[in-house]
Amino acid sequence: MNKLSQMAASLVLFVLCTLPAQAAERQILQGHVPKAVADGKLPSTGRLPATKILPLVIGLPFRDPQGLTTFLKDVYTPGNPNFRMFLTFGQFTEKFGPTEQDYQGLLEFARTNGLTVTGTSTNRKLLDLKASVADIERVFHVTMRVYQHPTEGRTFFAPDVEPSLDLAVPVLHISGLDNYIIPHRIKSKPVAAPEGPNGGAQGGSGSGGSFLSQDLRTAYVPGVSLTGSGQWLGLLEYDAYYTDLIQDYLIVNGLPLYGVTIENWELDGASGNPGPDYGECDVDIEMAIAMAPGLDMVIVYELPTPSSDQIAIPPDDALNLMAAQGAYQLSSSWEYQVTATTDEIFQEMAAQGQSFFQASGDGGGRTGTNVFSPFDDPYITLVGGTELTTNPNGSYGSEVVYNDPNPSQGNYYSYSGGGISPTYAIPWWQQGISMSANGGSTTMRNMPDVAMVAYNVFAFYSETGTKSGGYNGTSVAAPLWAGFMALVNQQAGMDGLPSIGFANPAIYAIGRGSSYSSCFHDITSGNNENPLSPTAFSAVTGYDLCTGWGTPKGQALINALCSTPGGLIYVQFGNSSPGNGTWASPYNTMALGVAAVPAIGAIMIKGPCTSAETMTISKPMTINAEGGAGSIGD
Repeated sequence: MNKLSQMAASLVLFVLCTLPAQAAERQILQGHVPKAVADGKLPSTGRLPATKILPLVIGLPFRDPQGLTTFLKDVYTPGNPNFRMFLTFGQFTEKFGPTEQDYQGLLEFARTNGLTVTGTSTNRKLLDLKASVADIERVFHVTMRVYQHPTEGRTFFAPDVEPSLDLAVPVLHISGLDNYIIPHRIKSKPVAAPEGPNGGAQGGSGSGGSFLSQDLRTAYVPGVSLTGSGQWLGLLEYDAYYTDLIQDYLIVNGLPLYGVTIENWELDGASGNPGPDYGECDVDIEMAIAMAPGLDMVIVYELPTPSSDQIAIPPDDALNLMAAQGAYQLSSSWEYQVTATTDEIFQEMAAQGQSFFQASGDGGGRTGTNVFSPFDDPYITLVGGTELTTNPNGSYGSEVVYNDPNPSQGNYYSYSGGGISPTYAIPWWQQGISMSANGGSTTMRNMPDVAMVAYNVFAFYSETGTKSGGYNGTSVAAPLWAGFMALVNQQAGMDGLPSIGFANPAIYAIGRGSSYSSCFHDITSGNNENPLSPTAFSAVTGYDLCTGWGTPKGQALINALCSTPGGLIYVQFGNSSPGNGTWASPYNTMALGVAAVPAIGAIMIKGPCTSAETMTISKPMTINAEGGAGSIGD
């Protein structure tokens, strides 16, 4: 049994203790009635049949949410004693997970109310159920009604009021009570890029000038020998894939056929058989390997493609398993509903040193109700798109914002996604950036965070073999960024450092710092204006709401991410060499650390150790010691 099989086995074990059902004052939950229903503007067209069976996922809240928020800020703040001191899955469960008593209470509640338990989780976060509509209405005190969707040509179901439970155990959210948002690929169907000249200044060396793996690495990581060796990369998918398309991609790109292990996890009834959106899954795998061809493993977490009855399978089980299995870089190219439970799982990933890259969508600039889930969540890195031009020798030439409207796609599916969240306040790591030129907000979360090429990238995405070549969309860019992070984490491991974790705090520290221009290609041309937002947004110098901070400049960005940006300098008295101030090679005197650290930066003394140095410090800084006391001076 391999490591992942052992983990999976542990995830499905549970014991139903015979605890008495907990009687309690009824608790009313929030966030389950779609706004269109809550506003009273949609009349019901009927009731959902009482015999219909719905899959549900009940999420329990983490303990001490304020403590988790504080921990996350500490673990991503250079100079803090907890900086990058990430928790393991087990440590996180022990520190923040729901209690065993609460989880057993929820299990007993489900049992005594006749609900069928279909799955549990070792961190006690989720409980999977199946229930008839009649039982749902009885247990959660709702009426399940049917409504005409206001923007899509279909009906949807939802409760008419917020659910409530006669249970003392606090419940965070019940996923699956509505299908207002059905998970779907970001682009409604593959769109091949128009044919262009092979090679040269227009594009890559693939068919139609499309960019092969080596073209992408030459443009974004020139001369970098890192391949992602030793790293796992996880992909969230709502479909399966064709293995032969992956093999075709590897052959055309001159990559080993079996160099990367691909491991599949079929969850919540997924069959493992490719469905109508298999092309998205194939492309995601291909792009991850394109940027990091030496990955040890790509783990594909497969959820079922929405069927004709349009059941909305939430992503929570797959995301929770991604958190449990610990791949440091994760990616998604799908739209799906984010709930309070999903938010907390993303926080757990950040606490465990994992980074989650989400394609920003191809819908262009968005504000207000036009911002779709999950793009604005503050604990994911949102990846926008560009159109890349290379020089005749294949080196990086220039980029503009991805903007290629296609009337056959409704004109909404060919723009780099970006905008302003109507829901989430501006996170601490995004504060302090001037938004006057880019049209962003100083109070709400802005997006995207970074970008990568999203136009004319070579891929195999049709089982017939007739559709290969240029492929468009930010669903290309997100797995490319996950692959890039695998290179970063490979180097971090080689340097004896922990993973980089949630990328945004470090990325924004670099963006605000003096090394920005050496670490990022700043995209200053183009816009993502579209019919829904005809004046939003345009690319500007620095951060913008089309491509974020831009695209990576290879080794310079890798080094900056690994060297703990933000002014953190390491010192260890008595170190055998002068060092360079990094974790792996600390300075051996306080004087060297003081000279190197910028104003308001931080010095971390690797202790316990003592120095007889005395000195005058004339600039503000933070001095901490880890591993034991550090003594300076007589």
